[in-house]
Amino acid sequence: MNRNRKPSVFQVGKIRDDGHTVVISGWGLGLCAAGCACHRHPSAGHLAIEEDQAGGRLGLASFDEDGCDCCEPWTADELAAILRDLSAVESLDAQEPLAG
Repeated sequence: MNRNRKPSVFQVGKIRDDGHTVVISGWGLGLCAAGCACHRHPSAGHLAIEEDQAGGRLGLASFDEDGCDCCEPWTADELAAILRDLSAVESLDAQEPLAG
């Protein structure tokens, strides 16, 4: 298993692949572990998502003119694995009642 730095995921979305185009929608991405400034807009400070439909990738835009190598985008296959794992966890029966 190869572990590379990725942007954090705070919202799970959907993936559609029609064989020609991969549409990744509804995902919320946050800063990567490095938390570098290259992902923040220079004046507004916000993050921007960058999607590559032809390549099936979703990541953060870099506002550094030289680009960024602190993290790499998520692939559609990796995001699909997150959806599979989430579905498997949701299907488990809870052994104890939830607190609260």
